[in-house]
Amino acid sequence: MHTGHTGNSGNVELARAQQERWDSAYARRPELHGVEPSAAVRRAVELFGAAGIVDVLELGAGHGRDALFLARHGFSVHATDFSETALDQLRHAAQREGLDDRVTAALHDVRDPLPPADATVNAVFANLLLNMAFSPSELRSLVAEIHRVLCPGGVFVYAVWSADDPQAEHWQQLEDGLAGHDGFVGRFFDKELVGALGEDWSLDEVTPYQEEQRLMLRVTMTKAAPES
Repeated sequence: MHTGHTGNSGNVELARAQQERWDSAYARRPELHGVEPSAAVRRAVELFGAAGIVDVLELGAGHGRDALFLARHGFSVHATDFSETALDQLRHAAQREGLDDRVTAALHDVRDPLPPADATVNAVFANLLLNMAFSPSELRSLVAEIHRVLCPGGVFVYAVWSADDPQAEHWQQLEDGLAGHDGFVGRFFDKELVGALGEDWSLDEVTPYQEEQRLMLRVTMTKAAPES
């Protein structure tokens, strides 16, 4: 198993435990998140299309409901996740739909540096990834890595659980702002955290919305072009 390389053993153990938890969840329930695309990716398709973007890096793609939606709309998608079980489901679904020429899938833990070279990616999409069990420093490093790989003018769209979600009250509060429920560990986002993560970006949109029983935030950020 590929695990995160973090600064202390507690974080490594948490990362490993969460990876195993998600892997077993995907094995137990194929199409764990359903087949319908997320609300966030529907918006991302509009934004990316309007910007003339044709290729997308999706982080935390899971079993691929959003990657497949992007591919159906003509985008080339490089999907990553830290669950090989989920990625196998994604690859088989892409083959069934005849989309495997538009979708590639690679095992990657985003606690490690992203594979692309500097300024080589036009768009990054992540639905619920930033909610996962990252320490504050890991979260900042991930957003910095996304900034690094994006071209100037590149777009990052992500969606996260909102701290205003009433369900947040039922999660056990852990250290570093994390919370736990039923074996899963994650983080609820407020606008202050969104703003802090967007300091080096053009923060274009922070939109609250409801998806099923969850109150969410959708965030769109652009990597500024260097001043001439």
